[in-house]
Amino acid sequence: MSTTDTGAAAITLTEAELDRYVTHAPTRGLLSGSGLPAETDLLTFSPLRTHGLRTLADAAEAPFRLAEELRTRLVIGELLTPAGMERESILLDGVTGEITTAYLFDPSDPRPFAPSLTTLLRFAAVTEELTGLRGRFASLAGRYGPQTAAEATRRLLSLFEEGANGEVPPYWKVAALIRPLALAAGPGTACGLTLDVPARVLDQEFGHGRVTRFEEVDFPPTLTHEPTRRFLRETGLPEQAVLFHTDTDVPLPTLREFFTEERPDALPLDELPAHADHLIRLGYLLEDTSLLIDGRTGAVLTFGEPDATLHPLNTDVSTLAFTLWLLHHERTITGHLHHELTTSSYEDLAAAMIRTLSTVDPTGTLPDTDWHYWTEAFQDEAGGVL
Repeated sequence: MSTTDTGAAAITLTEAELDRYVTHAPTRGLLSGSGLPAETDLLTFSPLRTHGLRTLADAAEAPFRLAEELRTRLVIGELLTPAGMERESILLDGVTGEITTAYLFDPSDPRPFAPSLTTLLRFAAVTEELTGLRGRFASLAGRYGPQTAAEATRRLLSLFEEGANGEVPPYWKVAALIRPLALAAGPGTACGLTLDVPARVLDQEFGHGRVTRFEEVDFPPTLTHEPTRRFLRETGLPEQAVLFHTDTDVPLPTLREFFTEERPDALPLDELPAHADHLIRLGYLLEDTSLLIDGRTGAVLTFGEPDATLHPLNTDVSTLAFTLWLLHHERTITGHLHHELTTSSYEDLAAAMIRTLSTVDPTGTLPDTDWHYWTEAFQDEAGGVL
């Protein structure tokens, strides 16, 4: 095995290394010629550097469970996933050149991934073009909104269909549907918040009359962060969304007021954060998880009653609104694909949602965020969030 340095090291294999493993001529030519990138936005082939070519029978944690036709498939890489999620391995059929994926702890049912290694690299490359808004997506640079996101999805799905004879594997279909949603809201260059989320975007998504816009009388004196006040007045938040319910019956209480007046027996007041008078309760995610805004900074947090602990949730109210929009929109656009999304591809959907959210709001990936509600919720298949 060798590497070549052409800006980024490529992984190549010698003819001797390929013998007895890979007989598919185009695949042999690629692996011994231009080679594989060590890592792309979605994939890594670095296991080839660490282990060389391995059969699935040699690499799997439970090889005795493998059907005979699977034992000789070759482990050549992994899907990159957000922190905390298991990685699927990328498998090559050395005879046909077909690419599949499977978890090494249970590889008995591999999933289609690409018809060939060349097509796989093409899929990864066009997805990176979307991420960087270059190449075939360059014309979308500087454009934002749900229509722009929909146009990006159409382009990406069309490119995938061209390379797969119209039969796009679920992983890439999920990528085409979810990853462009990061373009639905532009940067908040003028509003003082992370994103510019026009009021009409929420109205169109949740329905006219189902978005709450607050008045000055609703704000406690400790909500001093003016961009947050303006957003809540002019853009607002959905009354109800996936996992979220807004407090609309009374003026927004501080966390101390809420536990003093609404839930006096829930927990002792001395267990509240020291700055509880500056934490404003917008609503709740679960009955015992309050959603809060720090009135001084605009940061959005959760407060769980069982452990009386604050956790970061979103950078600010604009990225909170985007997250609620993202959750609702995901259900809308993937509803017709639920028959295609098998148990194993749910992880692909969760990973795509986490990546899309972190593109516009990195809160869940910051080093000091040890627990993040949205990240946990997206991965909770049993909870049925996605």
